[in-house]
Amino acid sequence: MADNRETLQIVVVGHVDHGKSTLIGRLLYDTKSIAQGKIDRVQKVCQEKGKPFEYAYLLDAFEEEQKQGITIDTTQIQFFTEKRDYVIIDAPGHKEFLKNMISGAANAEAALLIIDAQEGVQEQSKRHGYILSLLGIQKVYVIVNKMDLIDYDEDKFNDIRQEMNKFLNNLHVYPLKYIPISAFNGENITDNSNKMVWYKGEPVLKAIDRFEQDKGLEDKPLRFPIQDVYKFDQRRIIAGRIESGTLKVGDEILISPSNKLTRVKSVEYWADRDNRKAVNAGMSVGITVEDEFFNQRGEVITPKQEPPLVADTFRANLFWMGKIPLAKGKKYKLKLATQEQECEVISISKVIEASTLDSIENASQVRTNGVAEVTIRTKEKICFDEFKNNPHTGRFVLIDGYDVSGGGIVSGREQGVQTASKLAGDNAEITVTCFDEYYFILSAGSLLRAASKPHTFENGNVVPVTGNTYQYPENFDIVDFKSRLAARIRKSRLDAIVGFDTYIFDSVPLIDTNGAYIKVDNQEAFTILINEYAKIGYNAGNRLAAFANKWMDFMRYRQIKFSNTQGISEEDYVI
Repeated sequence: MADNRETLQIVVVGHVDHGKSTLIGRLLYDTKSIAQGKIDRVQKVCQEKGKPFEYAYLLDAFEEEQKQGITIDTTQIQFFTEKRDYVIIDAPGHKEFLKNMISGAANAEAALLIIDAQEGVQEQSKRHGYILSLLGIQKVYVIVNKMDLIDYDEDKFNDIRQEMNKFLNNLHVYPLKYIPISAFNGENITDNSNKMVWYKGEPVLKAIDRFEQDKGLEDKPLRFPIQDVYKFDQRRIIAGRIESGTLKVGDEILISPSNKLTRVKSVEYWADRDNRKAVNAGMSVGITVEDEFFNQRGEVITPKQEPPLVADTFRANLFWMGKIPLAKGKKYKLKLATQEQECEVISISKVIEASTLDSIENASQVRTNGVAEVTIRTKEKICFDEFKNNPHTGRFVLIDGYDVSGGGIVSGREQGVQTASKLAGDNAEITVTCFDEYYFILSAGSLLRAASKPHTFENGNVVPVTGNTYQYPENFDIVDFKSRLAARIRKSRLDAIVGFDTYIFDSVPLIDTNGAYIKVDNQEAFTILINEYAKIGYNAGNRLAAFANKWMDFMRYRQIKFSNTQGISEEDYVI
């Protein structure tokens, strides 16, 4: 293999006996990523036991595991396709092994969540989905295995997809695909199965090649936490390590949280051989800037156009290791990059015991080895990113006295009470209802709009392109006539929000904020569209209805499903 090939880490999770090990073994076998000698040994073992070939045995390295028929420990397995190399993290499914799963899944960029088609969605399936939400993994496929046991029934597959999608979306996990397979029989693994001609997507191997690898640190927005400032002859040299992005002489930079703008004057060096105009992620550097601001340790240098989040209150997922339980209201020291701040946990919305995933709502403390969803308030404002967007500036530790007692990942700013979903870009925001569901309630004989759980999607976040009653393409634009803004969705992620004045039609479908398809296929038509709307104005009664009937097709990407009054409300899942 070439040294410059991509490597992608995928965690595989799911209920015990739903077929994780069989699927992984099948991937190893079908990609010829395992030595023939090991295949021969497994074949011999299976023959001695009078069993057909067990693909799961290809990765069950311990004799005890084969006796029990389960995977005991978190293991990492490598295989490769023509596109890239993969590291599969096989996460155990039994409750007593979930703590290992948490540590193993923490470095994964993508996830496969396995569900048994015959057994359907189980409690453990939901708990594994909850772990993915805790870790902020956004690239998720749900693999519905053992389709042969239900005679490859499309309706049962769709029932599982609907149930799991509703649950995961409530946790802000938005699967990119649902793939029906039979791992044991090799159906939909390398090629599309002729036993499931109703499935129009890719088989597993082709689908995982469509996972887009996260940007490398150099390609992410600049994050340069200031470690110290040194007075040297007439220069004030700002020193630190560049955690992500690149920086060069002449760049306009923002220094947060003080919100100061300046430009890079020089990149300092000791020896002539180290003289350079540009530096990048991973390098420890010293720079000078054009303006003589007072700068200090803990501030963060970023591009003006891609600032960090700045707040004194944020939401986090916390792993507590202290001997003394973490207590709400107690003072701790928080360290995030070079920032150090006194803080307190002002709310503990949920505590989960790591080994069993048993939970307590609205707890007052977190015991040793507990995982918790918390809200933290710092004494002064700090700079951070969501962990899923930049792990280096989205990860922190808590110090109790002199001991590092906990670590956590930032899940977002504390938004307060939010009543509708929003798309948030650089100083721009769109309120949307396009992710709401529509049902015809048989008992009432009326149409019901079931609002999605409110959430703010920021640049880079995956958005829920698949719902129970809608299916948008992976590339499209959302047009907000009221605010004259357009949101670009690319590969199911929020890419940017731009104003109508700078918007350029990109040959992708357009929808409005309600999810209606807009009948526009070129830039000229878009210009005519917005000019016609400007003449009407919002809430213009019949004229607005005539405009919508002319330009929009509400059912292009939607369907109205029949339902009774049960099962429509969206409630938080309680483990």
